[in-house]
Amino acid sequence: MMRVKLLLSVSILFALSTEIYAQRRSVKNEDTEETYKSFTSVGITTNTNSGILGGAVFRQSQATGSKMFGKNAYRYLALELVNVKHPKELSTQDFVTGARLVYGKQNYLFVLRPEYGREIALFSRQDDEGISISGILAAGPSLGFEKPYMVQYQGSDGRVTTAPFDPNRSGDIIGAGSFFTGFGKSKVVPGLHIKTAMSFELSAFRDNVTGVEIGFIAEAFSRKVVIMADAQNRSFYTSGYLTLYFGSKKR
Repeated sequence: MMRVKLLLSVSILFALSTEIYAQRRSVKNEDTEETYKSFTSVGITTNTNSGILGGAVFRQSQATGSKMFGKNAYRYLALELVNVKHPKELSTQDFVTGARLVYGKQNYLFVLRPEYGREIALFSRQDDEGISISGILAAGPSLGFEKPYMVQYQGSDGRVTTAPFDPNRSGDIIGAGSFFTGFGKSKVVPGLHIKTAMSFELSAFRDNVTGVEIGFIAEAFSRKVVIMADAQNRSFYTSGYLTLYFGSKKR
């Protein structure tokens, strides 16, 4: 809920900034607008289905040499790797051992999202001042990786073993296993996604850019992804997201 409120607050703030900038922009000469051939950046992202750090993004915009709706258009390419959580995930800590555990969690869900689409420059900087604002529409395949959630079981003989969480297995769970174990047992779940976004570019130097991308993603997988045991798992996900990116432009 706090992430939803944060995303909403930031969206409102940037919407107000957009309106103010549009009013300033309308009185300037369009011939002095900033133009570039390509823009490459990397970033970190958070979304309403993840923790504070949701994943990493690589993105590139390439000029098409054409216009859409009278605005400069760019080919938009991106590659995202994100972690998707179930809303019922709750991490607990053993007060004796200090071990943390998400009880009932069967799998992590990591999603690799190649994206292709269009970016339209709605408002461009004048010389070195102001901000650039663009709209983005992109889609692509989704490769979901169901990685088993490893836990430590203590048997009646006192032996401790590490295995994927199994709600039907007997034995005391004493903590989570290493995150780096279990990758060899991952399952691939294919899917598709589409996203719409607004990008706000700020720059201290004209060719070095810091910006924020705020948007919405809808994603469907070929089957239900089992994240939690005895919970309502889904094959269709929606989320709002915020990405902070850093990059450079070529003119």
